[in-house]
Amino acid sequence: MGFFRFMNTTTGRGARIAAGMVMVIGGLVAGGATGWAVAIVGLVPLVAGLLHVCLVAPLFPTAFRGGSDAV
Repeated sequence: MGFFRFMNTTTGRGARIAAGMVMVIGGLVAGGATGWAVAIVGLVPLVAGLLHVCLVAPLFPTAFRGGSDAV
């Protein structure tokens, strides 16, 4: 469960934002239907990072929102 605790930290938030940006930009650069699909899927971690939420956290015993309640 350490991974999910990490994802609720500020560093994890930055990792989600960076991964989302890489997917969106990479998908747009690649073009085509697959590129667009990658770009759209990349919006999920990007938005989750911007909103500071971990979307898979409810499946595991950790906090949905990051911050002081993340531990």
